[in-house]
Amino acid sequence: MSEATIIVSKEAPLPMAPYSQAVKTPTAIYLCGQIPVTADGNFVQGSIAEKTKQCLANLQAVLIEAGSSIQKVVKVTVFLTDMAYFDEMNGEYEKWFKNKPARSCVAVKALPMGADVEIEAIALP
Repeated sequence: MSEATIIVSKEAPLPMAPYSQAVKTPTAIYLCGQIPVTADGNFVQGSIAEKTKQCLANLQAVLIEAGSSIQKVVKVTVFLTDMAYFDEMNGEYEKWFKNKPARSCVAVKALPMGADVEIEAIALP
């Protein structure tokens, strides 16, 4: 992996398992899924909008550490434990992504730490 760099931001929660916050290559930055946990490890309570905001703030922090930005995101995957959250998640999501990257949104049975939402992304360097 000589052309790949592991990215670590102290402004986002550190991984809870054997993975990296992101891997930067010459052509893309692959960001791990972020759940609504603050950099100091506190789980965000409240609405799906508030939880989505924390997920995206975490992604933004890792992108900044990688020398990129939220505006350079080209693909997003959103995981929800209930599609009833879809509209509320979208309300917060559209505040962050004016460039409208490609996106998938899927319902899953469960997420780490009992989260309701997880968001991962791919960005340009």
